[in-house]
Amino acid sequence: MNPIVVIPARMASTRLPGKPLAVIGDRPMILHVLDRARAADIGPVVVAVADAELARIVEAAGGTAVMTDPALPSGSDRVWQALGQVDPQARHDVVVNLQGDLPGLDPRALGAALRPLADPVVDIGTLVAPMTDPEESGRESVVKAACAFDDDDAGTVARALYFSRASVPWGHGPLWHHVGIYAYRRQALARFVGLAESPLERRERLEQLRALEAGMTIGCCRVATAPFGVDTPDDLERARRLLAGAR
Repeated sequence: MNPIVVIPARMASTRLPGKPLAVIGDRPMILHVLDRARAADIGPVVVAVADAELARIVEAAGGTAVMTDPALPSGSDRVWQALGQVDPQARHDVVVNLQGDLPGLDPRALGAALRPLADPVVDIGTLVAPMTDPEESGRESVVKAACAFDDDDAGTVARALYFSRASVPWGHGPLWHHVGIYAYRRQALARFVGLAESPLERRERLEQLRALEAGMTIGCCRVATAPFGVDTPDDLERARRLLAGAR
């Protein structure tokens, strides 16, 4: 595999406008994510931006920013458009879509997202972590993955059967918190962005269901903990406290 990491980022977040430049510690959030992607050392890192201001911040920090169409409907579309600009020769056969709102990401998670692709039938690799907070199961903001593992070891891979904002699967046993990092085979990403929005995707507001409804295979690698995402002002304050404590 020859991966490339693409971080889609735009300023027009609905719940937290200007999110990529929200300051955590003494740096904008997007630079924390960029640092962690570089530390993973799995391939070159590109930030796919929709705003000139954001591009300037990334480039001033020594990063690579690629301008994409602000009207693109999703981060996956932004990743695909940026990929065409930075790698038109298709040298990179795997594309890691890393969300720009995971400032506390463990860099090792990016390597873990690649593990499901060791199976040639898997189109997309992603991550799940066991839920430890019982309240998470009832939160629609926490996406759950329906999958099952043969053992309790970190790094184990299982096939995703479904993703939901509801608490699935039913019954006794662990629940899996989906971590929104995706490692696409390049051909799989090309197919995915060419598909129309699917019925379950629209109903659950989960993009990955488009892939499952189209018959694509998603493999989940188990990691110990889910990185903390920033979607709201409360999340941002929590991220500031957590990262301040980590220093």
